[in-house]
Order: sequence, then C-alpha cells, then structure tokens
Amino acid sequence: KAGDTEISSFEGGKARLSIPYTPKPGEKEEAIVVYYIDNNQNLIAVRGAFNPATNTVDFETTHFSRYAIGYNDVSFEDVKDTDWYSNAIGFLAARDIVKGVESGRFGPIQQMTRGQFVVMMMKAYGIDPEQNPTINFADAGNTYYTNYLAAAKNLKIVSGIGDNMYAPERFITRQEMFTMLYNALKVIKELPEGSGDKNLESFSDADGIASWAKPAIKLFVETGTVSGSDGLLRPLATSSRAEMAQVLYNLLHG
Repeated sequence: KAGDTEISSFEGGKARLSIPYTPKPGEKEEAIVVYYIDNNQNLIAVRGAFNPATNTVDFETTHFSRYAIGYNDVSFEDVKDTDWYSNAIGFLAARDIVKGVESGRFGPIQQMTRGQFVVMMMKAYGIDPEQNPTINFADAGNTYYTNYLAAAKNLKIVSGIGDNMYAPERFITRQEMFTMLYNALKVIKELPEGSGDKNLESFSDADGIASWAKPAIKLFVETGTVSGSDGLLRPLATSSRAEMAQVLYNLLHG
C-alpha cells in the first residue's frame, strides 16, 4: 500500500521479487518455475529463475497478484543430461517456451525455421500473440505461428522478406535471428547495455553482414552478448534448434 491506497499494478513499471526456496533432493534448478495464477485458476509461467547464490526464486512482475513456485521437469528422448544444450532446453521447455517436434523428441540438431523462432522468442519475453488478427503476412497460414506473426508484424519485430511474405518454413539465418531479437528487446525496452572487449572489426566476416542486420549485431557484439566463434560471426549460417535454445537461455538466465 501507499498510504491507504492498495497498489496492484505499476503503470508500466516493474517490481523485482525474491521468494525463498530450497530445492528438494534431485530437483533440477532449470525446472523450478514461477507461475502467475489468473482469475480462472490457470497457471501461466512468468520470467524468473532459481538463484542458487541466495536460495531464492527471482522474478519481475508488472502487477501484484497470486504467484506460486512449481516444478516442471520436461524430458526428451533425444536430449541427455550430459549434452551441452541440456540445461538450456530443460529451462525453456519447463516454461513452455519450446516444445518437441514429435513423439517425445526435441530434434536438437534440426535446423530452426523462421516460424519456430518467432514463436519461441515471443514466448520467452512474454509478448502475447494477436487474438483475432486482421492484418498478417500473406503466408502466415493458420497454424501455431499465425497469431504470433501477426503480433510481431504489428510491433515491427519482423518485416518479412518482401511482398508481404514472411517465409515461416524457411530456415532462419543468424543475422535474421539477431535482428528479430534486437527488435523484440527494443519493444520491451530491454536492449543489453554495457561493453565487451570486441567490436565488429574483431571478426573477419563482418563485411558479410547485411546492412539491415548491422545495428543489431553491432550492439550484441559490443555489449558482449554475442561472442562469435573462431573469429567469425557467420551471419548467413543457419542454426540448430539446440543452438537457438542456448542463445535464448543465455539471454534469459545470464
């Protein structure tokens, strides 16, 4: 309360909360999830994570309401605990940010499509899909990514490939992915800050970055968000579902 006034929403601001929590024996930290309980008793995962340094679950919210800590360990037949991407996929799957591809499999080495990525990214940052879109890309279809594409188009997170086409089934390139991430973080006012130890000139293939992608990749490189590999950024390379999961996990859990 502020005086006698009850405060439940912050008019665009956020409150950061920490709830004490001690994991039970065998619990995976990545599967500890904060849920918002809405008026219909639905559990809605919110952005947050277990902090082992303080034994708390930390999260940010734009409103006070009912919240709960839950445990949601999601496993896939083709993701082993020893795989380098195991924690990332477990963290995102526990929060329903990513799903499998078929019959209990995640498909970590499959290439990520543009449709898959836009849904994954918007779920990760809590950007809601359009419920009844009236404007969308001509090839948005009627499937799991349709309403997310409408919202992304409306918010100018994506602009398509021309002629009002998005090409949702095409494999996404790294420069496309970084540009979409940049646009989404700009919308929610969470662009990374700080300075790393590299700039675009540090990478021998920086000249291969498209002009429309340079602002995004430049910021991510200069803030240390993107480090490249072997002196390369590989802007035109496609990425696997596991690699995309790791990128989002690093941003959300960093």
